[in-house]
Amino acid sequence: MTDPSQQLRNALDELDAVFAPFSERPSAVGGCTYCYTDTDLEALAGPSHRVPEELIRSVAATSTDHWDDFPALYRRMTPRIVRLLATARLHVHHGLVASRLLAAELRTWTSPEREALEAVWHAWWPAALHAYPGTEPVTGVLEAISVSTGSLSPWLTVWAGTRTEAADRHLSDALDGWLFEGRLADLRLGSYDELHAAPELLSWLLSLEEGRIGAAQLFEVERIAYS
Repeated sequence: MTDPSQQLRNALDELDAVFAPFSERPSAVGGCTYCYTDTDLEALAGPSHRVPEELIRSVAATSTDHWDDFPALYRRMTPRIVRLLATARLHVHHGLVASRLLAAELRTWTSPEREALEAVWHAWWPAALHAYPGTEPVTGVLEAISVSTGSLSPWLTVWAGTRTEAADRHLSDALDGWLFEGRLADLRLGSYDELHAAPELLSWLLSLEEGRIGAAQLFEVERIAYS
């Protein structure tokens, strides 16, 4: 069986291939000339694989009103953005990338494009769960994939079924963050709170097998759930 890291690499390569007819075709790009030089705009108008990584990072984070046609630009750059994100080289908050994908009208893209992106999510999530400590908290990965797909359920199901020390240690770390100052009681994901995660997370946490969550953390989860 292919290891999770190789599955992720394969999915990222397939994402490049599916988007290539659109992302590698030159396309006029207009944008804020205060923030972006003519050279930047010219680079963004060309094949996406030639765009410098620093410019990709900037596009990933910059607000939508900086571009004449934000949805088209972000869609063209998505394979580059997602590859940097999934390999911990983007240095942009995961929730912001998910929010930008929604703003880029992700759900109106072609079926092959959406399917290729979701295949990356399905490969990235197990790869993240199997590596501890990993290059980044798995809560960031969970935020990106759940907000962009609009659902926590499939990803939580995978986590529940991944009975490894790495996945359990990620769960303990995640709970430390979610329980800090009672955040879990009204946890929302995405830079604009697109996904209200608290109800589904609480239900899922309480459904996990006995011993999966430490006693102290479980006490706090139950206190929030039943208060």
